[in-house]
Amino acid sequence: MTTIRSEVVALARVVVVGAGYAGVMAANRLAAVGRSKVRVTVVNPRPEFVERVRLHEHAAGESHAVRPLSGLLHRDVRLRTATVDVIEKRSVRLDDGDAVAFDYLLYAVGSTSARGLAGSENVWSVADLDGADALRTRLRQLPPGARVVVIGGGLTGIESAAEIAYRYPSLEVSLVSRTVAARLPESSRASIEGRLANAGVVLRTGLRVTGVRPDGIETDAGPLPSDCTVWAGSFDVPDLALRSGLPVTSDGRLRTDDALVCVHHRRIVGAGDAVAPPGHVGAHLRMSCQAAMPMGAHGADTVLALIRGERPAPISIGMAGQAISLGRRDGFIQATHRDDTPRASALSGRVAALLKERVCRYTVTAMRFPRAYRWLPGPPSTPTPTSIPTSAPKPTQPNPTPNADFDPTGTTRPHGSEGASS
Repeated sequence: MTTIRSEVVALARVVVVGAGYAGVMAANRLAAVGRSKVRVTVVNPRPEFVERVRLHEHAAGESHAVRPLSGLLHRDVRLRTATVDVIEKRSVRLDDGDAVAFDYLLYAVGSTSARGLAGSENVWSVADLDGADALRTRLRQLPPGARVVVIGGGLTGIESAAEIAYRYPSLEVSLVSRTVAARLPESSRASIEGRLANAGVVLRTGLRVTGVRPDGIETDAGPLPSDCTVWAGSFDVPDLALRSGLPVTSDGRLRTDDALVCVHHRRIVGAGDAVAPPGHVGAHLRMSCQAAMPMGAHGADTVLALIRGERPAPISIGMAGQAISLGRRDGFIQATHRDDTPRASALSGRVAALLKERVCRYTVTAMRFPRAYRWLPGPPSTPTPTSIPTSAPKPTQPNPTPNADFDPTGTTRPHGSEGASS
């Protein structure tokens, strides 16, 4: 009888809200490292994993960005297909009226497209699967010579414009923005602009878009006609934390300490795009799977430390670079320092395109082997990550963020950047 009671108490119930790059990595790492001592439930609106790094390809009809979560999640992880309406003290309320109790919650709801622009109902998007599906359908309906306008000079806009131009050479594709790849060195920007032009993309820089109509866009220099307008500007985050009464930043991201523990709520840990760690450990992290995956892994380690009654280590995550696909046969990779500032070295052409593809594939493989996953430590001013836990936990009582530039390991932030693709 005593043994049975001890086993029941030892099972810490962990609910992971969201099944993107951060959520899947966290859930799999919790199940793999925690083993039978942790009961992990993932709550996600759909039973599929969406490869956001491929949504621009999906929209253009070049790939399929969806795979079943049943084939990606650890065998001990339970999947609950539903949307969380509110996070309560020790449970989450779902949109089907049910509730799921937790001892610890990992908040990984990700991000989506911001729609603050006047006339945003007239745009298509590649920020989520529904948007990419709708754009895919629209592109197939356009006749030869139709005008496609992509708004946004970040890496999401660059990749989307290039992919559409590659897949639909009969369409007239334009990219409208103040600048192109503004955070990259001048030589890199010039190279990307030249490659976009070679792909058939017309660059219209120095413009600020003020609104969108069904038949075109409004800019500070006058109107431009469009038969299909694609928004690739800023990102927003779901308001779940805000409406649950949790501490959030002005743009709605969950506030955490440097170990990713929610401020004032020690049973909630955050990871990914919708989380705001302190600047000294997270100011350089762009919205990306390059940042989300190590945040998910560290978030899992933090939950396990809390279960054991230990003090969790602060995050230390370094960036490696930014990778851009320019259609299926061209690409550009900008190497960066760990603080995400650009290095002098860059790679372009077919080799860069192949390397980008390998990186996209690696993101899925890494989530399947969470115990072996490692990442670059953060810049010198940030703490160094501790090793991952190898033992099971001991029994315990039971307004828009600039969207990310694409990077080598997936979707991508400084809580403040632009563009977002892989």
